[in-house]
Amino acid sequence: MKEQRRTKVANRKIPNNLLAALSGKSYQSLLSGLEPVALNFGDVLYEPGQKIRHVYFPGDSLVSLLTLVDGHMALEVGMVGHEGMVGIPLALGTDVSQVRALVQGAGTAMRMQSARFSKEIRKSPQLRQGIHRYANTLMAQVSQTAACNRFHVVVARLARWLLMTRDRVRSDQFRLTQEFLSHMLGVRRVGVTQAACTLQERKLIEYSRGKIRILDDKGLEAAACVCYERVNGKWNAANTPRRPHLKFS
Repeated sequence: MKEQRRTKVANRKIPNNLLAALSGKSYQSLLSGLEPVALNFGDVLYEPGQKIRHVYFPGDSLVSLLTLVDGHMALEVGMVGHEGMVGIPLALGTDVSQVRALVQGAGTAMRMQSARFSKEIRKSPQLRQGIHRYANTLMAQVSQTAACNRFHVVVARLARWLLMTRDRVRSDQFRLTQEFLSHMLGVRRVGVTQAACTLQERKLIEYSRGKIRILDDKGLEAAACVCYERVNGKWNAANTPRRPHLKFS
């Protein structure tokens, strides 16, 4: 059954940019260790201090990286979509997660056991270079997000966050609850409600029953803080494929 799933994966366009940037030979060497999985909204892939048993290469799914305060309060410090990988610490020499990895957008991903990944990254310079380049981009996102959460108003932060989510899920519509957004932005639910109402009154978004639809991309970009432009520039550079998406027969 697993072999049939891998054959299907090999015969379609690769949705994750890190994997798609590999040569055919490099990707084929990984394929036997990759397993397609469905990630559901709210799934927790890792907790802080927990051993990383798998790495994930999202396709159309989205994973938030959260730091915990006092053991229960959570704040988003980064997000990973089709441009990257969840489990970066393994590529940097440690098998323990420092964050909670929470599925924010349901969808698909490719999963690999940590032992196999560690073996593959040691023997493949191309994979190692791509992962390290992405790790640098992710660290830039984390540091910019930390500054954004400290210095910028909630409306601008919400606009920035919605745009970053749009870029990664490749859709103007997605599911988000006020409670979830309050954790992402580190504010109370009333603050999220006020910020969402402001954007809705300006006809930039439509927000109802946990679903958000972006109505005006350009207007939302104008409402976002400068952090979106800075993070997005680095994200676009890392997200530009160095080779066409590959198909294998």
